[in-house]
Amino acid sequence: MLDKEAILKSFNKMCKNTLMETLAIRFTDIGDDYLVATMPVNSKVHQPYGILHGGASVALAESVGSSASAYFVDTNKYLVKGIEISANHLKSVKEGVVTATAKIIHKGRTTHLWEIRIVNEKNELISICKLTNIILEKK
Repeated sequence: MLDKEAILKSFNKMCKNTLMETLAIRFTDIGDDYLVATMPVNSKVHQPYGILHGGASVALAESVGSSASAYFVDTNKYLVKGIEISANHLKSVKEGVVTATAKIIHKGRTTHLWEIRIVNEKNELISICKLTNIILEKK
């Protein structure tokens, strides 16, 4: 099995030329049942009121949750796709960095359910999301 640094490097390399690169999402930590990523909060991810756009938070959540599922499956044989995401935005952020931690709730053969908590630099809860991924056999 790959070591932690190699896994994170691989995830970050996959971000090139994607929405994750556009949003400057960076994977920073991984464990047996979680994956962590960060995203800077600046004008690129603001909504018109000058605060973090909820869609950017959801993009961060889906990115970290889908990547976490990919870690648990053989991506040579299986494809991971997000099929449902819900989000509650609890606190606004104007600047800094937010951190998303995806933790597995259910790891089935064909579906994974993740809880993704997004916090600010003071560890205050910004958004809480739930993501369901489907695991499909490649044809």
